[in-house]
Amino acid sequence: MDTPEQRIKIAVQKTGRLTDHSIDLLERCGLKLTQSKDQLFLYGENMPIDLLLVRDDDIPGLVSDDVCDLGIVGLNVVEEVRQKLLADGRKPRFKQVFELDFGHCRLAIAGPEDTDYRGVDSLKDTKIATSYVSILRNYLKEIGIEAEPVYFSGAVEIAPKLGKADFICDLVSTGTTLAANGLVELETLIDSEAVVIQTQEALTDEKQALVDRMLQRLDGVLQVRESKYIMLHAPRESLAEIRALLPGSEAPTVMPLDGTDDKVAVHAVCRENVFWETLENLKQAGASSLLVLPVEKMLA
Repeated sequence: MDTPEQRIKIAVQKTGRLTDHSIDLLERCGLKLTQSKDQLFLYGENMPIDLLLVRDDDIPGLVSDDVCDLGIVGLNVVEEVRQKLLADGRKPRFKQVFELDFGHCRLAIAGPEDTDYRGVDSLKDTKIATSYVSILRNYLKEIGIEAEPVYFSGAVEIAPKLGKADFICDLVSTGTTLAANGLVELETLIDSEAVVIQTQEALTDEKQALVDRMLQRLDGVLQVRESKYIMLHAPRESLAEIRALLPGSEAPTVMPLDGTDDKVAVHAVCRENVFWETLENLKQAGASSLLVLPVEKMLA
């Protein structure tokens, strides 16, 4: 039986926009999970991997302090903690090891719609409400603008209406929240997505091998999210044209068809969306017996 010291611990956001995506992704990597009664812990039944469900702001700290070996968290949170540590003269004890390509958003400066904004110079001598003080302060330093970051937790977008700030600096996804509060996006500080971070503490060979195995599985799952497996029959004389029409395919498999010399079977993994128009174009080029299947997993 595995001891707690032998098991990999992954910190995951307890509630929020990354929670369901993170757990679903790990389950698609083959991890079978059982939730504890207090709903703060997920136990890996078939692999020595456990999930701790915590606040997203706490994840870099738990990884940095070696309480957890890995963490799944937004890059915006990682950067805020990293820059705060550097500003305090401390070195971050975690490293980013994988990008997960979900949870996309951006940290941006926004202001009231009627603001006479003429570039970053308009930020000079203003107050900017944000919960990302370290990132904002570093950004202002880089562009050489004197402005005052005002820490504001919760609904940052209401700060200008309350007279607490001239601008805000907050996460933006669709922009609908800004529009609903009469704000417009002005400057982007960073583009964010969910990432995997790992402790800087050396892991045992067994635990590092398990981490590498999980990262390989993550890569395999993410590679095929939009991928489809296409099978079709094609005239030999049209093979070049048909291969060119296969979206995102690198090297399709071409096999002879039994009983005929002028047609072949073509199998290909297409790493782009396969639309009806794609199939219609393939058929027009001479393809027949087209079959499109989803791809669940793939290892390079």
